[in-house]
Amino acid sequence: MERYEKQELRATTVLGVVRNGKAALGSDGQMTLGNTVLKQSTRKIRRLHDANLITGFAGATADAVTLLDRFEEKLQSYGGLLERAAVELARDWRTDKYLRRLEAMLAVVSSEKALIISGTGDVIEPEDGIVAIGSGSMYALASARSLLKHTNLEAAEIVRESLKIAADICIYTNDNIVLEEV
Repeated sequence: MERYEKQELRATTVLGVVRNGKAALGSDGQMTLGNTVLKQSTRKIRRLHDANLITGFAGATADAVTLLDRFEEKLQSYGGLLERAAVELARDWRTDKYLRRLEAMLAVVSSEKALIISGTGDVIEPEDGIVAIGSGSMYALASARSLLKHTNLEAAEIVRESLKIAADICIYTNDNIVLEEV
């Protein structure tokens, strides 16, 4: 009997930056299974709440879409209050018997805030206005912090350049970048 090793689905670098009253969120397009690229143009970014928010996901796609739908419901329930909707989603995600099994993370940006929402009940608002999730997130985060500190680039330019740098380093990240701004 042959044994099959469980292969891990990896595939994402999502980065968001808030700067000067503008925000941008971008992602690469690569989806891999083990050491095989399955798709080069996966879309991991979605606009919510009358296009005033941009969300991105890392993790299992079906799980992430379920969470995005729930997050959109929370935004509607709480009149578009980003922090309140994020906290309520995180609470439900952690305590709900079905939701707590979902394996994904969300990054959310508005023109004023950047948040990371996790299944462990965390809602994180980074002090520097940069959110990063996924396989290549630490490469993109390091690049974005440097560009934010040492240049006058706009949020979208920082996101694009940082994702390109992550794509040069991380084998689970490609340079097929999708970027949205608010």
